[in-house]
Amino acid sequence: MRALLCLLLGVLPLTVQAEGRIPSDCIALSQAAPHVVPVRFGLNDAQVRIRFLEHATFAIETSGLLAITDYTGEAGTNLVPDLVTMNNAHDTHFTSDPDPRIPLVLRGWGVEGSAASYDLDLGAMVVRNVTTDLRGPFGEGARKDGNSIFIFEVAGLCIGHLGHLHQIPTPAQYAAIGRLDVVMVPVDGAFTMNVAAMADVVRRLNARVVLPMHWFSSDGLARFLVELNRDFTILVPETAEIELSRDSLPAKPQVVVLQPLMGP
Repeated sequence: MRALLCLLLGVLPLTVQAEGRIPSDCIALSQAAPHVVPVRFGLNDAQVRIRFLEHATFAIETSGLLAITDYTGEAGTNLVPDLVTMNNAHDTHFTSDPDPRIPLVLRGWGVEGSAASYDLDLGAMVVRNVTTDLRGPFGEGARKDGNSIFIFEVAGLCIGHLGHLHQIPTPAQYAAIGRLDVVMVPVDGAFTMNVAAMADVVRRLNARVVLPMHWFSSDGLARFLVELNRDFTILVPETAEIELSRDSLPAKPQVVVLQPLMGP
């Protein structure tokens, strides 16, 4: 797959507010113009490690804390995560039987007509969500607030996971998401949104680092990369993880295609 993407794009390989938490400005700039694998913490408070596990599942690690996105029962680690998120009630994005040892299980959909709402300060990390609507089966109907975009404020960075995004966010939703440094974006082009629309969302969010997810073939992934190739540096490292800090964010936005540890 890496060889195919490099041939298509000419990409470069990548060499790879509680006490003590570096404050983020995720919301402060939200009105600005769009412009079994062992966990290895070993990070200081100014660093975060993101590991692509599979499909839409990432491990987000900071000093002494581990979060897993779109948890389906497999965390890719022998350690019990401190929290897991599940963006919507779809079998590749959640589990009805999470490990009971996990302290926090955040489901991205509400119950009895209410929307899921989180704004949790865990010391080293703040976790919050913004809900969006889902299409029904085969594009029919809709499930109001059926999807959650989860935002992780950690190490002074603003990291967003778009979940199973089916719609272009409204101005109010963009404002609630705020400024993002890193965004995990579904690029399947069909089950979520078409490639052109999703690329427009990525440009509007203006993150420095874009991590593609939710792709089903190298051809589908390549279509998304071609769409962004003009405005973003495309990197295809031979690794599943990336370490970031505020100081290490690239000046020009990058799309970094991490290699899933357990399959796409």
